[in-house]
Amino acid sequence: MPLLDPMPVTPMEGPLDATVAVPGSKSITNRALVCAALADGESVLHQALDADDVAAMRDGLAALGIQVEEAGPPDEIGNLTLAVRGCAGRPTADVAVVDARHSGTTSRFLMPVAALTTGVVRVDGSLGLRARPMGPAIDALRQLGVTVTDAGSPGHLPVDISDGPVAGGELEVPGSASSQFLSGLLMAGPAMRTGLVVRVAGPLVSRPYVDMTVAVMERFGVTVERPDRDTFAIEPQTYRATELAIEPDASAASYAFAAAAIVGGRVTVEGLGTSTLQGDLRFVDVLESMGASVERHPDRTTVAVEGTLRGIHVDMRHISDTAQTLAVVAAFAEGPTRVTGIGFIRGKETDRIAAVVTELRRLGIDAEEELDGFLVRPGPLRPAVVETYDDHRMAMAFALAGLRAPGIRIADPGCVAKTFPGFWAFLERLRAAGAASGRVDPS
Repeated sequence: MPLLDPMPVTPMEGPLDATVAVPGSKSITNRALVCAALADGESVLHQALDADDVAAMRDGLAALGIQVEEAGPPDEIGNLTLAVRGCAGRPTADVAVVDARHSGTTSRFLMPVAALTTGVVRVDGSLGLRARPMGPAIDALRQLGVTVTDAGSPGHLPVDISDGPVAGGELEVPGSASSQFLSGLLMAGPAMRTGLVVRVAGPLVSRPYVDMTVAVMERFGVTVERPDRDTFAIEPQTYRATELAIEPDASAASYAFAAAAIVGGRVTVEGLGTSTLQGDLRFVDVLESMGASVERHPDRTTVAVEGTLRGIHVDMRHISDTAQTLAVVAAFAEGPTRVTGIGFIRGKETDRIAAVVTELRRLGIDAEEELDGFLVRPGPLRPAVVETYDDHRMAMAFALAGLRAPGIRIADPGCVAKTFPGFWAFLERLRAAGAASGRVDPS
C-alpha cells in the first residue's frame, strides 16, 4: 500500500563509514524464476528478492501452472528461499491471465513463456505498464507464428497470446528496444521444438542484462551459442533443476555508493564484487572517473570519497538503471555532467529523462533534457517535495539528495516496494551511521 505523505529525509551529520548489506538482485531473481519454471524438476533459489516485481513474477508463473513456494522464513536481510517445481518446458495453462502489475520484466519475460502453452493467455498489467511499449515483443512473437491479439491499444498491453506452443525459428529484433524483450525470447528458446536463432539489428542497449540472462540460463544447464556478437543460437534443450544463490542487487547497491559520493566517506557493499553477473556494478567505474576511490574484491566493493567529485561526460546505455542516481550525484559535483546513450529510458516506468530534469529544476539545479540523455550543472539545492511519478528509482535516487541538503521530501515513498521494500529503513540506518563504523542492513 503506497504511503501518501511525503517522506522527509534527514541530512547526515558526518561522513559515511559503513559496511552495507543489500537485498537480492531483482534481475537475477526473475530470470532464475523463469529458468526454474521451465526446468525438469524442483529448483531452489536462495536469497531471492522479496519485492513487488518478484511477487508479480511468482503470481504470473502460478497463472501458467508453475508452483512456486517459500521454503522457510526470510533471512536476516528479508530475502526468501523459493522452491520452484518446473514444467520441463511445457506450461499447462489452458486459459490464463497473467497480471504483471507494474513489472516490465514479468510482462516481457512471460509473453514468450505464454507462447509455449496450447491455451489462450492474456498478459496485462497496471495502467502504468499498459502505457509502456510492448511492440517489439509482440512483433517478435508474430514473426515466430504466434497469434498475438491486441486487447487494448496496438503495441501495448493487454494482449491475448494463442495458437502455441511456438515451434521456434529465426528472427531479427531491434537492438534499440528494451533488452527485456530479447531476454524473454532467449529464456523461452530452449523449450521451442526447433530451437531459436535471434539476430540483433543495430547497437544493443543494456547489453550486460542480456549477458546476465545467458549466464543464468547456463547455470540451469542450457547452452547458448554466440556465432557472432549480435547473434544468439539456441538448440532445443531442457533446463536442469538447480540450487542457486542470488547475488545482492547491484542497482540497489548504487544508492549506497552514491551516498558516499554525496556526503563523503566510505561504504562497502558485501557479497557484490568482481565475480558479479550484474553490469550495474559498473556504476562504481563512473564514480571512479569522477574522482572516487574504488576497491574491488571478488566478494565486496568499497567506494571512498574525499572532497568534491568532478563532473564528467558519460555514456550510460549499458547501466541505464543507475542514470537517475548519477543525476543526483552530479548535482553536488564540481562542473557539469552530461549523460548520453539513454534515450530509451523515456519508455520506462516514466519518462526518466524528463522526470530527472523536472525534479532537479524543482530543487534549484540547472538541468536540461537532451535527445538521448541530460545535462546537469551543479549548484545549491533548495527545499522541495520531489515528485516520483510512480517510479521507484526516482524515489530512491532523489532521496540521496536529502542526506546532504535539508528540507527535501519524497512524494509517494511507497513506490520503492517495487524493488526495495526496506529502502527507507535502510536509508535511515545509513544516515544514522554518520561517521561511526557499522554494518547496515536493509531490513
